[in-house]
Amino acid sequence: MDLSAIAAALLDWFGQSARALPWRKSYDPYQVWLSEIMLQQTQMDRAVGYFERFLGRFPDVSALAAADEEEVLKLWEGLGYYSRARNLLACARELDSHHGGRLPDDPAALAKLPGIGPYTAGAIAAIAYGRDVPAVDANVERVFARLFDLDLPPKEPKTHAFIVKTAQDLIPPGRARELNQALMELGALVCLPKRPRCSECPVSAFCEAFRLDLVFERPVPAKAVDYIPMDVASGLLLREGMIYIQKRPAQGVWAGLWEFPGGTVESGETPAEAVVREFREETGLDVAVTSKLAVVRHGYTRYRVALHCYALTSLSGAAEPALHAAQEGRWVDLAGLDAFAFPAGHKKLIDRLGRDIRLDTLWG
Repeated sequence: MDLSAIAAALLDWFGQSARALPWRKSYDPYQVWLSEIMLQQTQMDRAVGYFERFLGRFPDVSALAAADEEEVLKLWEGLGYYSRARNLLACARELDSHHGGRLPDDPAALAKLPGIGPYTAGAIAAIAYGRDVPAVDANVERVFARLFDLDLPPKEPKTHAFIVKTAQDLIPPGRARELNQALMELGALVCLPKRPRCSECPVSAFCEAFRLDLVFERPVPAKAVDYIPMDVASGLLLREGMIYIQKRPAQGVWAGLWEFPGGTVESGETPAEAVVREFREETGLDVAVTSKLAVVRHGYTRYRVALHCYALTSLSGAAEPALHAAQEGRWVDLAGLDAFAFPAGHKKLIDRLGRDIRLDTLWG
């Protein structure tokens, strides 16, 4: 296959069709890095707004390095996968301390930094610095699976090695920035997973899957993920118009985020029994359920969670909650909840409070 002709067609198409994205105005390394981290697991249209807000608050590495983690997590709220935000902050601090506040241009050096894997290292090196290295993401994998009619899943070691090598060979000297973005843009706008726009594709003349009428069979899917259902119970304890929240430990799932105490419903117990038990274990308080507020459904990684949410009253008088499963606790009014970063399920519950659920009718 004529790689030089494919590259020429891609570059010509990208020159005419590239989206006007904010980090493309200057290709500043900090902005390229920030955009790449945000675009992991996030659709472009959502990421742009977060990017602009984040950049407005933290315009460079030094500003981010000096940030409080809680503020970073709050600005990240809604993007999910909060480890990305924590790694972003850790990386900024390492850059500020050991790299003069600047991202290196070498992919190997980049890959040693927190939160930067092979794809992100290649993307920063190529897009920000113009290094002639490939950046292979899911969009590029899909394009290559169709272009070269690859009959194994893209993540298979031999298949992935072929894609990376071919992506490298495809780069004309000095054009890595444009070529890598052209491939990603093609996957995002034209070579779509379910409804590819082959009639608009600049490289359809070279595409083996298109020639063989196998576009909808490529890429070959990996083994399906088996999702795990999970029931979780959580409770809102109110005292004198204030709701108790606590900050999760610095390590583990949703580290450093705020939550309403609770946990997994164990075998043989109801969600209402679980929230009473969890409250006692986590805070030392004896509580009673006064009402069920909602069941909030959400998913993360392999789990599909049903979050059972309850209104609670304390049976322990004026005793203050202990911190058996948290690093900090606070009493906050309903409006004040917006100042804290919560996991998605708890955030969905907060969105419903005051809209669908009136707390004053539950607690008096």
